[in-house]
Amino acid sequence: MSNPFKYILLLILFGLLVLVRVFENELFYDPYLLFFQNDYLYMDFPRREILKLTLFTTLRYAINSLLSLGVLYLFFKDRNMIRFAALLFILAYLFLLMPFLYFVINPRQEDYYLFFNVRRFLIQPIFLLIFIPAFYYYKLKR
Repeated sequence: MSNPFKYILLLILFGLLVLVRVFENELFYDPYLLFFQNDYLYMDFPRREILKLTLFTTLRYAINSLLSLGVLYLFFKDRNMIRFAALLFILAYLFLLMPFLYFVINPRQEDYYLFFNVRRFLIQPIFLLIFIPAFYYYKLKR
């Protein structure tokens, strides 16, 4: 793949990641967006529909993961690395979904900060920011 085409695709994928973030209120059901933007330590926990929230959080995680896998593929061109990253995305989702659901079902004010961070890993492409330098370092050492 030629460099200009690769850079255009990377720009498109990063642009799509940004658009997911920009239009999060319109695209996804998430009563915690407004809750965590305000002074949540002094607010009541928002009303929520647990199944709907879980499905939309899963959808957002899947979209971010697929776009992230596309970015990783364009950066490294290594199918084995992409398979490994996909496996890590799946395992991370399964691992993070349990505490996410626990915090949604059993809200306690002392857990808000931990819930905020678990939720952030599910709705933001943070793993992409971790995987790019990690895979780059791996490739340098190999």
